[in-house]
Amino acid sequence: MDDRRAKLERLRAQGIDPFPHEFDGVTPIARVHAEHDDLEPGVETDDAYRIAGRLAARRGHGGAAFLDLVDRSGKLQVHARRDVLGEASFDTLTSLDLGDLIGVDGTAFKSRRGELSLRASGWTLLAKSLRAPPEKFHGLEDVETRYRHRELDLIANEEVRELFILRSKVVRAIRRWLDERGFLEVETPILQPLYGGALARPFVTRHNALDRDFFLRIADELYLKRLIVGGLERVYEIGKDFRNEGVSHKHNPEFTMLEWYEAYADYEDIARRLEELIAFVAEDVGYEGRIDFTPPWRRLRLREAILEKTGLDIRSDDLPGEGPWARRVDALLSKHVEPQLADPTFIFDYPKELSPFAKDHRSEPGLVERFECFAAGIEFANAFTELNDPDEQRARFEQQRAEQAAGDEETQPYDEDFVRALEHGMPPTGGIGIGIDRLVMILSGRTSIREVVLFPAMRS
Repeated sequence: MDDRRAKLERLRAQGIDPFPHEFDGVTPIARVHAEHDDLEPGVETDDAYRIAGRLAARRGHGGAAFLDLVDRSGKLQVHARRDVLGEASFDTLTSLDLGDLIGVDGTAFKSRRGELSLRASGWTLLAKSLRAPPEKFHGLEDVETRYRHRELDLIANEEVRELFILRSKVVRAIRRWLDERGFLEVETPILQPLYGGALARPFVTRHNALDRDFFLRIADELYLKRLIVGGLERVYEIGKDFRNEGVSHKHNPEFTMLEWYEAYADYEDIARRLEELIAFVAEDVGYEGRIDFTPPWRRLRLREAILEKTGLDIRSDDLPGEGPWARRVDALLSKHVEPQLADPTFIFDYPKELSPFAKDHRSEPGLVERFECFAAGIEFANAFTELNDPDEQRARFEQQRAEQAAGDEETQPYDEDFVRALEHGMPPTGGIGIGIDRLVMILSGRTSIREVVLFPAMRS
């Protein structure tokens, strides 16, 4: 680092600004490749480009040098010549450190070895790097460093840059699909006077101006359904939720959710929409993995799914584990069924006790109209035919209150404002929550949620 700081001072002494304000007119490196990759070896062009990126490699001697420049879209070789740039400019360029950010003007050509290159006619230092890049761009493998300093991970590992570009494409495709079907994107509060919409422990914060505690939301559900009451009919939100729970390969306390709600629909309608959406997204982002997302997906009832994997009939057998019957059912699903579901699979019809916002099943007493969807051994979506009877919702809240009094920390608090909204009348509605992080895990073949979150929660 001392040597780099010495170079910084020498550059300033030469009148070179090591941190200029701008560099207009930059072309992504991928565009240069797209327009000239088909050139024959040795062919020159007059096509001029201005590119910018990080200096990743340098080789050559005497009056010529080859430099590899990397931007978000790819890598391009730059050919610099002393007789073109001049003595001082060439010597300064070839003395730069790996990791420095530079801009280059030049014309495209194909080297005799067949590598697309830019013949430099000029260059500009854009930012002097005062720290050496990780492992000279050969890769950064230490997991702790990769997650704590994602900027280094992105510098060192091309596949990581590609992963987060994929994530961005996934979100963009989801928005386009929903927008084209008449859904309205909305924003609901992250700071909430009362948390709700899921069974989870919240994060608590203090609102100084109002002199009261607030909660970081654990779900978007209750506010979005109030918008359905208000007549917006088809709404969705993509945003951050927060649950004060453990960290694992599929849990991060801060995570990204898509929730949508559709008036006049039920959970069967939502299941068909989910199949279509994920198939569309997979095609749109160029998914080439082994999972077949083509609809229709496999559909199982919760009872038959557990019976198939464990031999236990949840209606008649004495179930292992601790806690109420519904909790033991959920544990069997998580432990024995979920990890085995590689291909997209719907599990329908859950115990009422696990689903305080789902409508009673129309033909199965004790169950509700709810499904979860699984792929690659993880659950990534949860949907209901939404409960819209205010009296029944009030009774469900009372049951949750009793469970909280009995010591259950993951319950739904009583939300009178939500019940009052239902009393104005909410139409039949289907709703769903989809974990964006988990969906990206599935589409990218990653097995840890921390791989697909840019800055995951870490221990100090």
